[in-house]
Amino acid sequence: MDASWLRGALLVLLGYLLGSIPFGILVAKAFDRGVDLRKAGSGNIGATNVARTLGRGAGILTLALDAGKGILALALARRFLDPSAHHWLALVGGAVFLGHIFPVYLRFRGGKGVAVALGVVLFLSPETAFVIVVLFAAVLYFTRYVSLSSLCAAVGLPVAMAFLGKSRHYVTLALVMAFFVIYTHRENIHRLLSGQESRLGAPPGE
Repeated sequence: MDASWLRGALLVLLGYLLGSIPFGILVAKAFDRGVDLRKAGSGNIGATNVARTLGRGAGILTLALDAGKGILALALARRFLDPSAHHWLALVGGAVFLGHIFPVYLRFRGGKGVAVALGVVLFLSPETAFVIVVLFAAVLYFTRYVSLSSLCAAVGLPVAMAFLGKSRHYVTLALVMAFFVIYTHRENIHRLLSGQESRLGAPPGE
């Protein structure tokens, strides 16, 4: 077996295990040991539910840690693999992203993947991340729907990645991440269509 292939496979596995770390739950416990994030608010382990349950500071910390998972996994991959091996970097990025959504530590029931996807894209293509963050912020400013902003960013991600001429491996990864972000937001889509989705800064049911 080729040594680089073995290193790549191990880094993909490490990426998945890093992605599986439920920082939302850990942050919630650090702020309030009596809180079970999976039973509070929307029940999601992501930054938005942490912020709504425990405040903006806890939410920002969760966002940074979840994005950091993607950055750390890819930094390790670039350190130990050929930097031009875009296919391995894409696989590691996909592994950490899927680890967050399907974490082994939580019986494969995790978050929605937005923050981790941001970290992955920020490392692989900062200019693409900039475009997506601007799109997210613009939609959030005009609608105050975090879920709709996430969905628009997901749709725009592979488009921006392709338009900016990135590696086909990165574009493929962007398509995979966009698909799963939309999939994990399926309940939000139903609430958006029925007018029952909560806006940022408002109590549920606004």
